[in-house]
Amino acid sequence: MEVFPLLLVLSVWWSRTWDSANADSIIHIGAIFDESAKKDDEVFRTAVGDLNQNEEILQTEKITFSVTFVDGNNPFQAVQEACELMNQGILALVSSIGCTSAGSLQSLADAMHIPHLFIQRSTAGTPRSGCGLTRSNRNDDYTLSVRPPVYLNDVILRVVTEYAWQKFIIFYDSEYDIRGIQEFLDKVSQQGMDVALQKVENNINKMITTLFDTMRIEELNRYRDTLRRAILVMNPATAKSFITEVVETNLVAFDCHWIIINEEINDVDVQELVRRSIGRLTIIRQTFPVPQNISQRCFRGNHRISSTLCDPKDPFAQNMEISNLYIYDTVLLLANAFHKKLEDRKWHSMASLSCIRKNSKPWQGGRSMLETIKKGGVSGLTGELEFGENGGNPNVHFEILGTNYGEELGRGVRKLGCWNPVTGLNGSLTDKKLENNMRGVVLRVVTVLEEPFVMVSENVLGKPKKYQGFSIDVLDALSNYLGFNYEIYVAPDHKYGSPQEDGTWNGLVGELVFKRADIGISALTITPDRENVVDFTTRYMDYSVGVLLRRAEKTVDMFACLAPFDLSLWACIAGTVLLVGLLVYLLNWLNPPRLQMGSMTSTTLYNSMWFVYGSFVQQGGEVPYTTLATRMMMGAWWLFALIVISSYTANLAAFLTITRIESSIQSLQDLSKQTDIPYGTVLDSAVYEHVRMKGMNPFERDSMYSQMWRMINRSNGSENNVLESQAGIQKVKYGNYAFVWDAAVLEYVAINDPDCSFYTIGNTVADRGYGIALQHGSPYRDVFSQRILELQQNGDMDILKHKWWPKNGQCDLYSSVDTKQKGGALDIKSFAGVFCILAAGIVLSCFIAMLETWWNKRKGSRVPSKEASSLQNETTTSERRNAWPLRPCLKLGTSTWRSQASSHGLHQSSQLGGPLDDP
Repeated sequence: MEVFPLLLVLSVWWSRTWDSANADSIIHIGAIFDESAKKDDEVFRTAVGDLNQNEEILQTEKITFSVTFVDGNNPFQAVQEACELMNQGILALVSSIGCTSAGSLQSLADAMHIPHLFIQRSTAGTPRSGCGLTRSNRNDDYTLSVRPPVYLNDVILRVVTEYAWQKFIIFYDSEYDIRGIQEFLDKVSQQGMDVALQKVENNINKMITTLFDTMRIEELNRYRDTLRRAILVMNPATAKSFITEVVETNLVAFDCHWIIINEEINDVDVQELVRRSIGRLTIIRQTFPVPQNISQRCFRGNHRISSTLCDPKDPFAQNMEISNLYIYDTVLLLANAFHKKLEDRKWHSMASLSCIRKNSKPWQGGRSMLETIKKGGVSGLTGELEFGENGGNPNVHFEILGTNYGEELGRGVRKLGCWNPVTGLNGSLTDKKLENNMRGVVLRVVTVLEEPFVMVSENVLGKPKKYQGFSIDVLDALSNYLGFNYEIYVAPDHKYGSPQEDGTWNGLVGELVFKRADIGISALTITPDRENVVDFTTRYMDYSVGVLLRRAEKTVDMFACLAPFDLSLWACIAGTVLLVGLLVYLLNWLNPPRLQMGSMTSTTLYNSMWFVYGSFVQQGGEVPYTTLATRMMMGAWWLFALIVISSYTANLAAFLTITRIESSIQSLQDLSKQTDIPYGTVLDSAVYEHVRMKGMNPFERDSMYSQMWRMINRSNGSENNVLESQAGIQKVKYGNYAFVWDAAVLEYVAINDPDCSFYTIGNTVADRGYGIALQHGSPYRDVFSQRILELQQNGDMDILKHKWWPKNGQCDLYSSVDTKQKGGALDIKSFAGVFCILAAGIVLSCFIAMLETWWNKRKGSRVPSKEASSLQNETTTSERRNAWPLRPCLKLGTSTWRSQASSHGLHQSSQLGGPLDDP
């Protein structure tokens, strides 16, 4: 407390120093705040800063201001500080104080003709009481009430009337002026209501202790009965402490209903009040419109509001008081009024005024400025801010929130209605105590194990089994809300229930019919036959029939490299290679090419075949054929090879990237039309009866069910049907079988299969649903149904569904095979055939090499030895060098060269080492 005077002096010094730096500004406003209104000062300075940065409103002009703090209960100090501000020269006065000083400032503003914008402030968040400012129809009323009038009397009266209360008690804190609800007390007294008043002291614990010490047991019981209906008119902090004390001391029970009314209740306060209370709670608070578009929350026309004030997630914005919001909108309203005056060129400069001297004259431009402010209006943090003829703000909206009866933590809060002075109450309020008081009630629950609806989560010897699953989560949500406990057991025959020949029911439904259980829950569908013997709640999940199938196994093709072309095409290509090679040989044989000197290529059939094959696989090679016919043939062949190789390359890439295997069964219609894969369901189940009724109905237009029924009913149902759903799932996994069952169950199985070996198909139209079964005539049906609808409406049911059926599971539900994604890596299986061809070629070449070696050795044994052959060649070469002139022979013609060679004894060998043609 000792630090505050220093902060006050520093604040005044800063503001006046800031003003002196901007002494050339023609816009100057003054502000008077209560000593406890530190946030009002912060928001005021933020508003001025935001507007000074907005050049579209004031253009080059800037707002200057002076701020002072006063004791809200000291009118003399307030008037003295206001005179000091007027002496500085202000265009308007903004005040955020209590009612005690507001009347004095009103008189001063009327005398000096200074527009006074008054924002009523309550102490420590206590509900407001009317200030009772004197209003006149004369033109000398210069005070405008920014905050709307206090409508708490009207709101409380309407809510209490809607709830039809006849007896209740009103608690109010020590800071509240009880005269504020005098009008309400008079009206309820005229209507014959029994109303009691009690003041809540600051020391709540001591007050409660005194009650227990001074009251006898009979009086305490009557007091508890009075507390069943109560209205709390106090600040949120006191309300939290008071509720905590009365709950901990057992002064209230779960059937109590309390109303808390206060304009200053934020979202954090609402959650905390609900958490601490039991029974039913109704909260009435003032609310303001929020733009639906999140990106526009900080924009009001051409003005941008600081994000610390308009962002709901900002801690400062979450803890703002209502007076802070009106402070900001007041500065925005003044800025627009100043803009209007500057735009109309009707500006009245402000001279310093003295309110001490008797002959002081008021501001001549005060009336014009006041009218401009009253005629203007802005859209700000509080919505539309405007003034009526009486100088008050008529725009106010109250929000009515509430919970249902209960004593558990975390109860949901929902909006019950809203109220405004123009249209009144919009909403339906009833205090009819719901018949959901199930505290201490223990229900016996029968179930059937079915993934993921009901599963055993813990099975410890000597202890009761614990269960989990989607249906268990729904049951727990009902239990937490309604307050009952339950004992669960599995149906003895593990069946859902069907009528027997003697008219009785077995399974889960039979347990309810014979009243051995109170409720039954699992993957239980609502059917007409079952509804004849038991009651059902409203559906908590839609039901449809699905089919579980095994994914097609990917076959390994070692010769996948040959897949782009059909076998007949490969045969045609091979035949074409042989044919073209033969044609090339024949063309060259008919018209022998003229080979270049030194060429070693001969036009044999072998070389022709090899050349054609080499050009086909794009390996190139020497082109020894120079005839025009051969060139035409080879040109056509190369074009053919280019097209074939390009087509092969493109198709090979597609075949090795994506596996094109598709199942022929993609719907129930596809399943019914085929007979290769047998299918069935659980014998005597709801699915079995559903297919039977549809299949045997002569008026059924779709023949799908009749075809399915013929397959399912083979051998009176014993051939393709199973006794339990798990048996059907195992039959699909390890055999050629399709299992028809609940789509939700099958989707869960497919999602959680470790091998991802399943996929599902189903009917998208949900003609039935899953429900909770109860004994016929059970009093809990409506209560359960109402809560289920609430879970669906607020989205809690969807959260439970996503827990067991996640959107992004590890397995794909609807793909019949595991397909590779585009651009995935290729495995060795895709190229196994290529390696096999290479290996075959290597083995074949090695075998041929062995044959050639053997053949050469055998042929070499029939010719002379290498030494003799070498010696003979050396002798012959020496004789040739000595006997035959070499150089001139190169210039001779063919006949001369042959005659010389003949004269020298040479026959078919030459110096060039080439063979000689016979004459």
